[in-house]
Amino acid sequence: MKDWNSRYAKAGTAPDTRLFGDQPSEYLREVMARSDFRPRSALCLADGDGRNGGWLAQQGLEVTAVDASTVATEHALAHDAARGRTVERIAADLADWTPPPGRAWDAVFLMYLQCEAAVRLRAARVAAAALAPGGWFVAEGFAPAGAGGRSLGPEDPDLLYEMNDFLDVLCGLEVVEALKGRIRVNDGVRHRGEARVVRLLLRRPETEA
Repeated sequence: MKDWNSRYAKAGTAPDTRLFGDQPSEYLREVMARSDFRPRSALCLADGDGRNGGWLAQQGLEVTAVDASTVATEHALAHDAARGRTVERIAADLADWTPPPGRAWDAVFLMYLQCEAAVRLRAARVAAAALAPGGWFVAEGFAPAGAGGRSLGPEDPDLLYEMNDFLDVLCGLEVVEALKGRIRVNDGVRHRGEARVVRLLLRRPETEA
């Protein structure tokens, strides 16, 4: 896994130096704008220095955010305090983090979690198990560029999102969107350019079969 503590320490906390910008993911905004998407609580995995979790809290959601980097978590708490937002932030490795028994959220956001596939899929399973009935699972991440193609994102294929891997481990959730394609990303100093991505919007049934 990359040394995210060093990366966030070098980036600093000023809006124009934050690794992935000061604004939330565009896909997160799009999902939040849906007429049928009305969560009151959210779990943000790999929230980094807080751009997504902080924005969700600003929209009135009760947010819990988890990130492996202690430095990023400290930066996120500072950004929250500066803007008068309250987010429950946890510094923990998603390779072994599990929420306390009984905790549940209306939505889970897994946005650009760049780690080994085994850890990413474990995090997805754990998050899905913590969804309230009718809860939403939202994910976006870099996908393989395809033969001969070029794309923004990690070179290590183990860090890239494979749609079918997610659908296999989240087979108990209903598919609302499962898309793979090219977009133009403009997120901070690290994510800028054309990218091939996977976008997933899944939902836990209101009643289990």
